[in-house]
Amino acid sequence: MSFAEDVKNELCQYQNETPLSAKIEASCLLRMGGSLLLGMHGRVGIRLATANNAVARRVLGILRSQYSLHTSVLIRRGLNLRKKNVYTLTVEPTEAGRIALEDMALWPVTASITDDWLDTMEARRAFLRGAFLGGGSVNKPESDYHLEFMTGNREFAEAIVHVLHMFRITARVTERKEEYVVYLKEGDAVTSCLQIMGATSALMEFENVRIMKTVRNQINRQVNCETANLQKTVNAAVRQLESIRIIERHQPLEELKPKLYEVALVRRENPDASLQELADILGSGLSKSGVGHRLRKLEKIALDYEPHGLDEV
Repeated sequence: MSFAEDVKNELCQYQNETPLSAKIEASCLLRMGGSLLLGMHGRVGIRLATANNAVARRVLGILRSQYSLHTSVLIRRGLNLRKKNVYTLTVEPTEAGRIALEDMALWPVTASITDDWLDTMEARRAFLRGAFLGGGSVNKPESDYHLEFMTGNREFAEAIVHVLHMFRITARVTERKEEYVVYLKEGDAVTSCLQIMGATSALMEFENVRIMKTVRNQINRQVNCETANLQKTVNAAVRQLESIRIIERHQPLEELKPKLYEVALVRRENPDASLQELADILGSGLSKSGVGHRLRKLEKIALDYEPHGLDEV
């Protein structure tokens, strides 16, 4: 079972606080995934096909409790072991069906959810919950952060963006195969949306994985930084040791100035030491930068003897 299905299953357990929130949830869910059925004499029905059993039961429960509509359910088995069952809920075209769909702002086709429906926080939560149940998806926490709502209705996509904005969540809309996709890509936006819709358990799982990813990334960055610094130290030490060898080919080290001779000996005896460690060995209040300055002077002397002597180091 995917993480998105886990989220939908949890949302289907959410208890709507008012009949209005249940109506809004059903309206958005059916608007996302339902198809209107037209009959004679102004009769209207609706059909919804879903592979999620919990979503099918959710819609069925709302339609029967809120409108006492007769709803038939057809279960079509998958063609192979990997295919899921498809649950098709149908409200045949009737006068009662038309009245119910009008009440849910699904009929006529130009109808839309009005602003006064969204006056309360619970109503807005129900709006997003229904939209997600009808056409939402979210990546598993281990992968990239991505939550989306997919609908064939441009105006409804914009309405989803508007409701998300009421919760200070910024969403974007793109087109994909003649569908409009409202998507969130930031981790904070995804977790906020899960919390708003009522997926508390999924939110906790998402946050736990997100924390682990953050810690792991921080450790990796620190390790990479330390590795890069270590590599720089090693490369510099190799160059300094080669400089000393070049000088020795042309003159005794004892002929160097005392301070340069001292640092050359200490570097040769401690090939793996950092500049700070060399400074500690030399003592006398010599700083790390002071050691580096002396070693650069040795490199200059070596290049004076052999201008290309350090090219391959």
